[in-house]
Amino acid sequence: MIPSEPRPEPPAGIEDWARTRSLLLLAATETAAVPGISAAGATPAARRRTAAADAELVVRGPAGSRPHALPPLPAGVSPALISHVVLRELGLLEHLLVVDAGCPIAPAVPHLRLPCPEGQGPARCLSSGAAMAPVRVRALLERGRRWGATSEPARPLLVAECVPGGTTTALAVLRGLGVAADGLVSGSLRTSAHGLKSGLAARGLAAAGLAPWPGRAGTAASNDPLAVLAAVGDPMQALAAGVALGAAGQGVTVLLAGGSQMAAVLALALALTPPGERQRLAARLSVATTAWVAEEPDSDLPLLLQRIGLRWGVEPRLQVARLRFHGCSAAPLRDYERGFVKEGVGAGGLALVWERCGRSPDALARACDLACRQMAGA
Repeated sequence: MIPSEPRPEPPAGIEDWARTRSLLLLAATETAAVPGISAAGATPAARRRTAAADAELVVRGPAGSRPHALPPLPAGVSPALISHVVLRELGLLEHLLVVDAGCPIAPAVPHLRLPCPEGQGPARCLSSGAAMAPVRVRALLERGRRWGATSEPARPLLVAECVPGGTTTALAVLRGLGVAADGLVSGSLRTSAHGLKSGLAARGLAAAGLAPWPGRAGTAASNDPLAVLAAVGDPMQALAAGVALGAAGQGVTVLLAGGSQMAAVLALALALTPPGERQRLAARLSVATTAWVAEEPDSDLPLLLQRIGLRWGVEPRLQVARLRFHGCSAAPLRDYERGFVKEGVGAGGLALVWERCGRSPDALARACDLACRQMAGA
């Protein structure tokens, strides 16, 4: 159960952004070991510790002791820095729960490590067509539903993730669910490896005997969402979809903090919802991201969400934080404006919460600039 404390409920429709609860879901997939698939760590070996290192930066900050060093990046700095600054400055660190849903290395911060069958380590490479056991997928989904159902209606819930290689599993899941997503998903690389991702997705879906988009007439609609997840997904997707379904069912405003990966979570939640209830679900969920993802020329998140909406007959909500780093003195932050890193670890969603709490994007940029310089001097 997500920790909460008793408090009188405010009037219906009033959202208490100053008490936003955050879930940081850590997971892994062996897809991240494919050369050229991700910049969330310069090598496959480095990417094994990415989730642990990012969680430690989110919780402990740039000046804190962090046993797992951040993996070297081609440019930029981990978006976990942005997330830490927002959570620290808004006093929301105490409302953060870190969950290890199957990482090769556990973070050295307080966290919940899921038991078997929910936390059996990284998912297999999606090209195998057997990424996760079906029993694990069902367990993750149901645990997420239970967590989400404990949420307070007036208190927003932010769902963040750290899954190296996760934009590729997102593409594969979207294709398996019947969404034309090729060429639209973002990624940590400055120029997304669209061809490599599409090839892996096609191999995985074929190996599982699932019809990818466009498939034969009517076949895409017949793919069972849980079968798609088991074939080509990752643990975060199943857990996050369950949380979204459970929380939205209680009338909670849910921010799916991220880009393409959270678009796939939204698609899964819609696919798992009866047609008559999808409009209500879509009204409670928003994909919340950074401007660097929303405006990226090498991907198209707005079009991706439009296609998801057409697929399930809803109008997905996209919210974009106004945070920019043009005027920062720290070069790793200015690298965001050059197309590096872009998003992750809930950065866009938390930057949006910052704005909802009445803070200016410029003030957040200045605070991140100071934190980045502090980390460089540590």
